[in-house]
Amino acid sequence: MVDAASNGDGKMSLTAKVIVGLVGGIILGLAINILGLNPAGGFVETYITNGLFHVVGKMFVNALKMMVVPLVLFSLICGVCGIGDIKTLGRVGSKSFGLYILTTAVAIAVAIIIASISGIGTGMQMAADTAFSGREAPPLSQVLIDIIPNNPVNALSEGEMLQIIFFAILMGVCILMVGKEAKKVVELVEVLNEIMMKMVTLIMEIAPYAVFCLIAKAMANLGLGLFVELIGYVVVLIAILLLHLFVVIPTILKVFSGLNIVTFMKKARNMQVFAFSTASSNATIPVTLRTVTERMGVKNSVGSFTVPFGATINMDGTAIMQGVATVFIANIYGIDLGVGGFLTVILMAVLASIGTAGVPGVGLIMLSMVFAQVGLPLEGIGLILGVDRLLDMVRTAVNVTGDAAVSCIVAKSEGKLDESIFNDPTAGVVTHVEIDHDAEKELADIAKG
Repeated sequence: MVDAASNGDGKMSLTAKVIVGLVGGIILGLAINILGLNPAGGFVETYITNGLFHVVGKMFVNALKMMVVPLVLFSLICGVCGIGDIKTLGRVGSKSFGLYILTTAVAIAVAIIIASISGIGTGMQMAADTAFSGREAPPLSQVLIDIIPNNPVNALSEGEMLQIIFFAILMGVCILMVGKEAKKVVELVEVLNEIMMKMVTLIMEIAPYAVFCLIAKAMANLGLGLFVELIGYVVVLIAILLLHLFVVIPTILKVFSGLNIVTFMKKARNMQVFAFSTASSNATIPVTLRTVTERMGVKNSVGSFTVPFGATINMDGTAIMQGVATVFIANIYGIDLGVGGFLTVILMAVLASIGTAGVPGVGLIMLSMVFAQVGLPLEGIGLILGVDRLLDMVRTAVNVTGDAAVSCIVAKSEGKLDESIFNDPTAGVVTHVEIDHDAEKELADIAKG
């Protein structure tokens, strides 16, 4: 068995490196704080915490900011184009889309409410690295008006994320309507999206060092107080993720389909474990598809659409993270977002989930987009970055469970669910590896020449 801390080739995985960076930064930062080595104007404060650590951390934050606009634009267009021909989607497409958006909206709304009640991060009053003041949240009516850009080019250059999201979705829909004539455009955008994904991968390679610098600086300034608040953030986020996984999703499944939620959760177990280990909804697609079709009885004509579609737009776990992180960082910096600000966060998280790629690390890019829209300092991401890789695994398990639940609901409503398979605890269980001996013989003959 491959060690979870390695990539299978003996090298330490990115997750392990980030954890090492997090722990090292906490230890060094606390040591500097407890030993009083960080007085204003001193060598450590000038050249280390506000020098080296500040520069490395800020460079990473700027790299995240650099990725936001192109990633959102291209991934959203690809997400919409991936739906297929609008005219042929019919009821399955509209039902899937509506349910995925519903679960995402419920997820982030519950996350914000519980995180606000818990008060995580309250009282720290951390100062931003740059001259910063949280802007007053506009009324919801103005937010809705401003969704439509006067000038899409200006929206791209200014980073007006709601306008960019609207423009990208509209462009994707129109590409679908044009049809075959737009095939080359779709191929170009897909290539550009792949390039952005590769760029995200490269940027995440420096995450361990950025985490070390960002958390060490924060700990040097705030000491044990921030460490306690960070633990509180992790506990609250995991609690909300588990609430959504074991209460909200099963409740939605029961209400809309009437299926047995205990049976569903038992059959989803292997899929959840795989999602947890990979932290990637996309990588889990084959396992999720097999689970919903062979274990739960969803016809392939439905599952082959709802599962990949869900991996593209159903990001309940990421939405929950965005809600909790927004509350946490707003409290850390003493910024009152107000009801309008939180409604904006909910709206953005729901819209952004349509284009959030199901690969590790992209959630942080989307989080920086949300922060920029509501006026939170992006350096706050550095405070949660170290623990995000571990939490990402839990979020992915939540995401794929939602994909399977929606697949069952849609299939049941369309008469495409075999309940005898769903209710059979042994259906689809692999007890041994079946070998086609005729095919095996043919391969052997070919090998012999």
